[in-house]
Amino acid sequence: MTAQTFTAQMSAFKDGWRLYVVLMDTTDPWPEFGFDRAAPVPTFTERVNALSVLGFEPVPGAEWEWTEYSADPDDPSTAVTLLAAMRVRSWTEGQA
Repeated sequence: MTAQTFTAQMSAFKDGWRLYVVLMDTTDPWPEFGFDRAAPVPTFTERVNALSVLGFEPVPGAEWEWTEYSADPDDPSTAVTLLAAMRVRSWTEGQA
């Protein structure tokens, strides 16, 4: 069976970074991993390890893409939030 692909995202949430995999067309909770720290930003290796715990791996050739956004884009003094995204695939499907 071919593994499905998904988007993994990572953002700063409350007092720490969290990584989660977006599951569309379902009411199931999204797989999530908390890093329990605000700084430093989790390394690439830490992120891959977190994905592995959740049953996912990066799609070959995929890279993290970073975006910044604010609650009020028309107000340049609003705090900026960073969001990272990467295509991942499930490696748990079809395993016994």
